[in-house]
Amino acid sequence: MPPLIVPIADTKGFSLNTSGVTGFFGGEEAITAMTTVHLYRGRRWLGWYNSPGSYTVAKELGRISKSRLWDSLFPGPNDDPFKLDVKTGPKYVASCSATVMQQTGHIAHLLMQETDNLMPHPLIGSRMTCGTKVSVVVIDDTRFQYSNLDLQPMSIYHTVLASFPILISLSACILSALAADWYCFAIILLGIISNGVTCFVIGSSGDFRIEGGEKPPTGSSSGDGVFVTQNGKDIVILKGSVWGVSIITKGRFSVRLDGGPEYRTIGLCSLLLEAQFLLQLILIPQGSLFGQIMFLTSIITSWVYNSFLQSLDKEKIQRKLLFDAIGLDSKAIFSCEVGTRAAMAAFACFVLCEDLPRPLIGIELMKILRELSAMHKTPVWQKWGEQVVAQVEKEEDEMSILQPENVDMSGLKSSEQELLAALLKDANDAYKGIEW
Repeated sequence: MPPLIVPIADTKGFSLNTSGVTGFFGGEEAITAMTTVHLYRGRRWLGWYNSPGSYTVAKELGRISKSRLWDSLFPGPNDDPFKLDVKTGPKYVASCSATVMQQTGHIAHLLMQETDNLMPHPLIGSRMTCGTKVSVVVIDDTRFQYSNLDLQPMSIYHTVLASFPILISLSACILSALAADWYCFAIILLGIISNGVTCFVIGSSGDFRIEGGEKPPTGSSSGDGVFVTQNGKDIVILKGSVWGVSIITKGRFSVRLDGGPEYRTIGLCSLLLEAQFLLQLILIPQGSLFGQIMFLTSIITSWVYNSFLQSLDKEKIQRKLLFDAIGLDSKAIFSCEVGTRAAMAAFACFVLCEDLPRPLIGIELMKILRELSAMHKTPVWQKWGEQVVAQVEKEEDEMSILQPENVDMSGLKSSEQELLAALLKDANDAYKGIEW
């Protein structure tokens, strides 16, 4: 059958020879694009385009499959290719046990990012030396939804953009056939099928969920505590049960795929992608210049779209999924600005203990104060800490004792007395801020 479209003239013996490069080119972008099938509802249906990086994607996905056969075909560690948990969270100080976690997980990082976006209310009467931000988050684990998270649908804008690589890949495939370039036609068609099938299989066989350990027995102590940023300037007070807080501090997003432990379907998709890569090496150099241009056009367009998917703010999507899963509205997070680290530490102790029965049992308030305020081992700071602890342990309806006249200042220099008076005023402002 003669070609219906006359190929470019005077190209005999000329070849672009891009077949080897396209198996590796755009691999990272293609893997990132593949992970978005678990972040957007309906994304699994929009993978029908000739994507670059087939060898890289095959190598990454093939490691999910676990058996002697798959391990021999795709050697290497069985790492998570979706990379949903890549960030670490801040230090966490538990109030009851005074346990200090120097590093928390990705979900804690997401929570801290959400509080960073909030506009704090100024704490009334607080003197200002180094403005610090304090946020209070209350976790209700009875509202948690851990599995089958409710993904948001792709917007019309994203859907229209997704149609471009699909339409261009299909057009390139048809034009290659009309030019009677069956080699390039077959390879473009194989690329469309292999990427489309892989997206559909990965998106259909996974349960996107939050994992955070087993639920503790009824009656366990509260898991209240404080997140502290690396510079110690901002904190987030977390209140809730041990399990609820554990989800935030140790939880992680994960995809529980069907078909385990071997995951043969995913292994077959990886084989299909590798076959695409090998056939590209053989057949694309046999095609005409016109067919090679069509092939390259589809690859470049798909790479641009994959780069767009890579540029999306995935953490913003994950934050919305997290807040929906734990039933938390960002508007319900209280955030205020205090002027000193002493006021910040006192405020945290008051909030952590305001709902606890007196006398307080098992709470090391002095250790919390030291962690948050970097208090020195001097008589001034020691007296201040003792006074704050005494105020926290008082009944709720009793008057504040955070005044200089309530503290024995004998033995302190005048400059130390002034410092202690200022620190007590900071703590008293923090105490009033609780009521406000």
